[in-house]
Amino acid sequence: MHPEIRQPGPGTCPICGMALEPEAPSQNDAPNPELIDFTRRLWVAGILAIPLLVISMGGDLFGLRLLSLAISPWVQLVLAAPIVLWAGLPFFERGWTSLRTRHFNMFTLIALGVGAAFLYSLVATFAPGLIPASGRMGGMTPVYYEAAGVVVALVLLGQVLELRARAATGRAIRALLNLAPKTARRIGPDSSETDVPLDAIAVGDRLRVRPGEAIPVDGVVVTGRSSVDESMLTGEPAPQAKQPGARLTGGTINGTGSLEMEARAVGADTMLSRIVHMVADAQRSRAPIQAVADRVASWFVPAIVVIAVITFAVWLSVGPEPRLSHALLNAIAVLVIACPCALGLATPMSVMVAAGRGAHAGVLIRNAEALQALEKVDTLVIDKTGTLTEGKPKLIAVENLDVPDDRLLALAAAVEAHSEHPLAQAVVKAAEARGLPLPVVADFASQTGLGASGEVGGQTVSIGNEAQMQRLGIDPTPLATTADAQREKGAGVMFVAIDGRLAGLLAVADPLRAAAADAIAALKADHLRIVMLTGDNATTAAAVAKAVGGLDEIHAGLRPDDKARIVTELKAKGARVAMAGDGVNDAPALAAADVGLAMGTGTDVAIESAAITLTRGDLAAIVRARRLAHASMRNIRQNLFFSFIFNGVGVPVAAGVLYPVLGILLSPMFAGAAMALSSFTVVLNALRLNTVKL
Repeated sequence: MHPEIRQPGPGTCPICGMALEPEAPSQNDAPNPELIDFTRRLWVAGILAIPLLVISMGGDLFGLRLLSLAISPWVQLVLAAPIVLWAGLPFFERGWTSLRTRHFNMFTLIALGVGAAFLYSLVATFAPGLIPASGRMGGMTPVYYEAAGVVVALVLLGQVLELRARAATGRAIRALLNLAPKTARRIGPDSSETDVPLDAIAVGDRLRVRPGEAIPVDGVVVTGRSSVDESMLTGEPAPQAKQPGARLTGGTINGTGSLEMEARAVGADTMLSRIVHMVADAQRSRAPIQAVADRVASWFVPAIVVIAVITFAVWLSVGPEPRLSHALLNAIAVLVIACPCALGLATPMSVMVAAGRGAHAGVLIRNAEALQALEKVDTLVIDKTGTLTEGKPKLIAVENLDVPDDRLLALAAAVEAHSEHPLAQAVVKAAEARGLPLPVVADFASQTGLGASGEVGGQTVSIGNEAQMQRLGIDPTPLATTADAQREKGAGVMFVAIDGRLAGLLAVADPLRAAAADAIAALKADHLRIVMLTGDNATTAAAVAKAVGGLDEIHAGLRPDDKARIVTELKAKGARVAMAGDGVNDAPALAAADVGLAMGTGTDVAIESAAITLTRGDLAAIVRARRLAHASMRNIRQNLFFSFIFNGVGVPVAAGVLYPVLGILLSPMFAGAAMALSSFTVVLNALRLNTVKL
C-alpha cells in the first residue's frame, strides 16, 4: 500500500506491514502466496480455537464437565500454542519489524495484545504463585489462552477476506490482458497464411483478422471492411466502422467482415499494453487525501498504546475484583479493536477499484492525485480540433490567385505530409484522392501554432494561418473575404504562399462530434465553466461554439504558449482547471492545468503530458471521468468516516466506559471480530465502485 517501497521478490511492506503487490501486471489469476499461506493458518487456528473456546467457558457440554479446573489450563495451552506461535507468527514478525523500524501499524497492536494475553497465561499456568491476589478468582488463577487464540483466528479471518477482496481489484487488469489473443495469423510474402505466437509479430507484418477474432496488435486496415467492437477499451457499446486506412487497436473484437491489417505497434508499445501499465501504476499511486490517514496513523498507534496503559492502570486501581484480570482484558481489547487496518485500506482500496473501473469505461487514470483533482475542478478548458470536433477534417474548398488548384494543392500537401496535425492530414488525403503526385520536400520546418514550410522543387512553400503570413511579411487581404465566408460556415482556413507571395487558400471543415452538444450540456449541468481555446480564427471558433449550444468563454487565434498562459491565468484567479486536448500544440496547456485530459485518438505527446487519457477521445468520456472522480472521492470519504467513527466509538467501549452505567465489557474476542469486520466493510464499500454507472 506504500508505492515507494520496492524489492526484487514478494514480501511485506516495512511501513504498513501489508503484503507487497507485484509491480508487473500478470494474467495469472491464481491466489497469491500470502493468501494461500494465511488460508492454511486460518484453518488450523479455526479448528483449534473452537474447542479452546468451549473449554475456556467452563468446559461444560450438555451439562457435563469435560475437564477439571486443574487440568483445563494445560489443555488450553496445548490448543493455544499452535495458534499463537505458528498461525499467528506472521503478526509477531511484522509487529517486531514495526517496533524495530518505528513504523507502528496494526501488527504492532496485534502483537502487543496477543502477546500480553499469552505470556500472562503462561505465567499463570507454570507459576501461578507470581500472580497477585487481585488476579485470582475463587482462589484459582484464570488464564486467557482463548483470548489470544481466538483473536489470532479472527485477525486471520479478516486478513483472508481482505486478501480475497484485494485480488478482485486485479481482475480489471487481467481482463484487459486477456483481451489480446495468444496468436495471430500472419500473411507471408507469398500470400500464405500462418498462425504464429503474438510475440513473433513485428512492425510492418501483414496480418489477417477473421470475423469474430480479436485484433492481435495495433495497426491500420490495408484491405477489407468491417465493424469492430471497442467497448472494452472505450466504454462505448456501438461498434466502429473500419475501412482501409482506419486505425485498429489490439484487443478489440472484429465483427462480421474479414480484415487485412499492417502491424504498427507490437508488444509493450501497443495501446492495450500501455493501458494495462497505466492502470497498474494508478492502482499503486496515493491520493493526496491519503495524507490525512497517514498523519493520523503516525500518532494513532502510540496513542492507543498509551490509552491501553491508562485503561490497565485505572482498572487495576479502582476496578472491581478480580482487578488484574479486568485490567488485562480491557487493555488487550483496546489494543485489538483499535487496529488501524481499516484506516490504512480506506484510500488505496478505492483507488485500486476506481482505476480498474475507469479502464473499462475508457478513462485511464495515470495517478490517484489526478482523480482527486478532477473532482475539485470548476473550469474545463477544451481545444476545438479533435475535442469538440472529430479531428478528422476534410478539404472542402481550394481558392487560388494565379496557381492552378491541383498545383497549389500538391505543393501544400507535399509540405503538410511531414506534419501530424489533423488539418495537415486532411490536405494530404485530398491530394491523394485526386491522384496528385507529391513532390519531394527539403528543409521542412514546423512553426508551432502558425503552420509549416519547406523547399519544394526549388520553391519555398509556406502554409498556415494569418499570423503565419504576417510573420513572413505577406498580406492575406486579397483572400480575406473568401476566408471569412468559409469561417462563418465553421471551416478552418489555411493560406498558401509560394516564394513569399500569397498563392491561395485551403478551406478545411472538421465535423462536430455527434455527442458534443449533449456532453457540453451535461458538463455545464455539473456546474463546470467551459472555456474553448483554439488556434483557429475567431469567426470559425464562434460558429463551432454556437453549434454546441454556447460556451462560457472563447479564445481564438492562439499559439501553444498562449494556451498554457491562459490556463495559468485562470489558475491564478483561483479556478481549478482541467484541460482537454489531443495535439502536440496542446501539450504545454495540458501540463500547466490542474488536470490534463488527453484524447486517446490524439498524439503521444499529448497523452504523455496528461494525467488522464480518454481512450475514446470524445467529450462524453470527460463526463464519465468526472462521474468516476465524484464517485471515487465520495467512496474514499465514506471509508475514512467509517474508520474514524469505528475507532472513536470502539476504543472507549473496549476501555470499559459503559461498565459503570450498563455493566457492559467488551472481551478481546469480540474486539477482534469487530476489527476484522471493520476492515472487510471498508473493502466491500470500495468494491461498490465496480457498479457505479458512468
